[in-house]
Amino acid sequence: MNAYLPHRRAGGRYAHPATWPSGPRCGTVAPAARGAGPASTTTERQRMTHPAGVPVPPPAPPEAGVTGEFRLPPPAPEQPPAAAPADPATAALAVLLIGPAGAGKTTVARRWADQRQVPTAHISLDDVREWVRSGFADPRSGWDERSEAQYRLARRTCGFAARNYLANGISCVLDDAVFPDRPAIGLGGWKRHVGPGLIPVVLLPGLEVVLARNAERSGTRRLADEEVAAIHGRMAGWYGSGLPIIDNSRLDVGTTVRLIDEAVARSFTTPLDW
Repeated sequence: MNAYLPHRRAGGRYAHPATWPSGPRCGTVAPAARGAGPASTTTERQRMTHPAGVPVPPPAPPEAGVTGEFRLPPPAPEQPPAAAPADPATAALAVLLIGPAGAGKTTVARRWADQRQVPTAHISLDDVREWVRSGFADPRSGWDERSEAQYRLARRTCGFAARNYLANGISCVLDDAVFPDRPAIGLGGWKRHVGPGLIPVVLLPGLEVVLARNAERSGTRRLADEEVAAIHGRMAGWYGSGLPIIDNSRLDVGTTVRLIDEAVARSFTTPLDW
């Protein structure tokens, strides 16, 4: 009701506001009389009463983890201690020796595996290829679909064996004549089958040394001189690839093994981008 309208009494007549009874208006609480109790009671009653006289419910209790008006942030997760850097001399790792026929891959790989401080296996792709007896795709007959199919199968088998060795804490060294300009028999397949941690190292002696070593071979491992020269020329494409290259033309096996150890150690501090 508007406060400026005349107040209607019980007899039906209206009275001027000046004749209204004295006291607090509707919806307010009179101040506490002297001696009626502490003022805080009236103050609390005023705070808990809506101006229209409707009681206001008390505020909800704060949620868990909330203080005042600010929500406490969740506790920071505990950080695990930093792992110690791996030691290449004792870590389980996989190395791939790349080179043409006659580069000494098999001889160096066996010596490197023998001198390791931890169990290390040697896996030769040529050995795995020769598991096929009847129907073997002889490399001396040229490269065709059968040769490539048997090569892919042998590479996949070597990669499966290498992963199993690594899973059981045994290092491995593989050797293969990987070409830099032929994706079908390139590094991509080895990386896919063994894993991204594979460490490739190229052995690339001079052509005269490769031809002399090839002449000492026999059976399916000996290739024609023309083919050896062509393979050696294509292997030169590894220069500028960023892979470690060792010219072991005048190095003995022990020195070559030491250089491989140094290349592996560098790959731990500066991983190869290939």
